[in-house]
Amino acid sequence: MIATEIEKKSIRQEIRELAKMKNALILAHYYQRPEIQEVADFVGDSLGLAKKAKETNHKIIVFAGVKFMAESAKILNPDKRVFLPDMAAGCSLADNCRPKEFGEFLKKYPDHVVVTYVNTSAEIKAMSDVICTSSNAEAIVRKIPSDKKIVFAPDANLGRYIIKQTGRDMVLWNGFCIVHEAFSVEKLINLMHEHPDAVLIAHPESEAHVLNMAAFVGSTKKMIDYVKQSEEQTFIVATEAGILLKMQEEAPGKTLIPAPANEDNSCHCSECAFMKVNTMEKVYNCLKNETPEIILDDQLIKDASVPLNRMFEWA
Repeated sequence: MIATEIEKKSIRQEIRELAKMKNALILAHYYQRPEIQEVADFVGDSLGLAKKAKETNHKIIVFAGVKFMAESAKILNPDKRVFLPDMAAGCSLADNCRPKEFGEFLKKYPDHVVVTYVNTSAEIKAMSDVICTSSNAEAIVRKIPSDKKIVFAPDANLGRYIIKQTGRDMVLWNGFCIVHEAFSVEKLINLMHEHPDAVLIAHPESEAHVLNMAAFVGSTKKMIDYVKQSEEQTFIVATEAGILLKMQEEAPGKTLIPAPANEDNSCHCSECAFMKVNTMEKVYNCLKNETPEIILDDQLIKDASVPLNRMFEWA
């Protein structure tokens, strides 16, 4: 049953009252459902959310995102309680890179600096030398001395983009994001013909042929900033469609068109099913019942915190 506006308002009020009573911080990713973004204390990309989690004085963090994000918040705040509305909120990139297989992979490159994308499990982070996000990946790689060899995992599309930007020769794990590989080039070209004045902007997790067509490539936050600051008025946005809410808020006068996906859905755009697992009801129940909670082994937190904090130091 679809909630009425009164019901939505009521549950929003309940969530905010619970958050205040329990001294809880609600974080939400740009790809979350609009109503979840609206009820959150802070909405951002992976880097912005990690910074906010690191800085918070709240006793409780409710992370409306996917599991690797909530794990990162716990690693950065081992003494705080961190909750995820639905443990089924996973990530195709994180699922693609398992500790056992990644450990075997790294044995082939013992003298390499291991750079892993934040879209990984806590176990993979603990096996890394430094973590990066799409916002700071280029800066992180440039920080590594030129005589050092690099393994970059798990997103091969992002890795190839960073190779192109930095000129570094990196060994790539062959992972990809199902959302950013879902764009239809044929439909995208047709859309660009229909809107000849539109500017294509893309997330670096997208495939090379999409990035090559884009006028701007950047993280979700950088895409929003680009649209805000650009003198252009119409944009085709090649990333998860959830970003359009915040982008429209930040640039109310601009026309935003989601890049088309291979398969048609209700919005004819690319959506992350994992991100959309979370609902307002699940956020409410999570906060009210204080479950499900992110629980990590103390040694795992200690090991994973080293490369995660190194990211903040380097970038």
